[in-house]
Amino acid sequence: MKLTTELLNRSHDPRGPLITVLGASGFLGSAVVTELAALPVRLRLVARGASRVPAGPVADIEVRRADLARRDAVAAAVEDADAVVHLAAGIGGQQSWRAADAHAERVNVGMMRDLVDVLRGRGGTVPAVAFASTLQAGSPTGGTGPLGGYAAQKIAAEAILREATAEGVVRGIVLRLSTLFGHSPLSGGAGRGVLASMARRALDGEPLTMWHDGSVERDFLHVRDAADAFVAALEHAAELQGRPWIVGTGRLERLGDVFTSLAGLVAEHTGAAPVPVVSVPPPAYAEAGDFHSPVSDPAAFCAVSGWAPRVPFPDGLRAMVAAIAATRTATSASS
Repeated sequence: MKLTTELLNRSHDPRGPLITVLGASGFLGSAVVTELAALPVRLRLVARGASRVPAGPVADIEVRRADLARRDAVAAAVEDADAVVHLAAGIGGQQSWRAADAHAERVNVGMMRDLVDVLRGRGGTVPAVAFASTLQAGSPTGGTGPLGGYAAQKIAAEAILREATAEGVVRGIVLRLSTLFGHSPLSGGAGRGVLASMARRALDGEPLTMWHDGSVERDFLHVRDAADAFVAALEHAAELQGRPWIVGTGRLERLGDVFTSLAGLVAEHTGAAPVPVVSVPPPAYAEAGDFHSPVSDPAAFCAVSGWAPRVPFPDGLRAMVAAIAATRTATSASS
């Protein structure tokens, strides 16, 4: 893995370019850190929680803890940065990423506004900013599926970054990621995504529930492949700046089939019969997008960046279940 001279030549420091990762301690953040740590760069890892550092890194790594909802914290985080990978997101509560309250808006939109304002005022080299958005935000040509509050906030952040790119303040790159899954060893977990949540339910012997007949589809992208996409985005910032790019496998999986496979994989670990997969009435907080299969075509991003997903879905699903089951076993043994 390498960085092209495009980014390396923008740095005047002999130690290499400085890349700030915002939200470095999270599920995706830790995977991105793992990839970037293998490169001859300087890394500044910033998050509210503690960010872990991979063993034997090539990169020169600095770790900071900060509340990135504060403008001064954002300014300190990106000081002198040649590139910024913006992965921080406002999620939480019973509905997790569905939350679209004032706190989520402050993180999902306000942080981007602060980031652009800080970079606008500093002058000098124009930094690359790679931003993690969502496939729910729609296609790069403007078409969208049904939008929820989280997707609407991501679109608002995209618009801020796009305007700043047009002004020459930043070189903004938007990656609209499909549904992430997998296991990120550095973060010590499998995240809070739908597949990880369902694996935990199955390990508890609970049925796997769907709010539809199982025909709704999703494009599941392994977190390591998503991390590779951010490295590729930094390598090709000049060609990618100024527009959103779909990043996924391009393959849609029926949720009914996926949940059935997941139940079978969990049964291999528990020795019990697979838990049932059942349809239930949707809750009041369900959104239109929950019943909508997205359009996922990463061909354009692949053509420009040379990136391609490498983890086959069945392999990634099996490894994720094994990792969650192993964590459960270790936790039980130590309690």
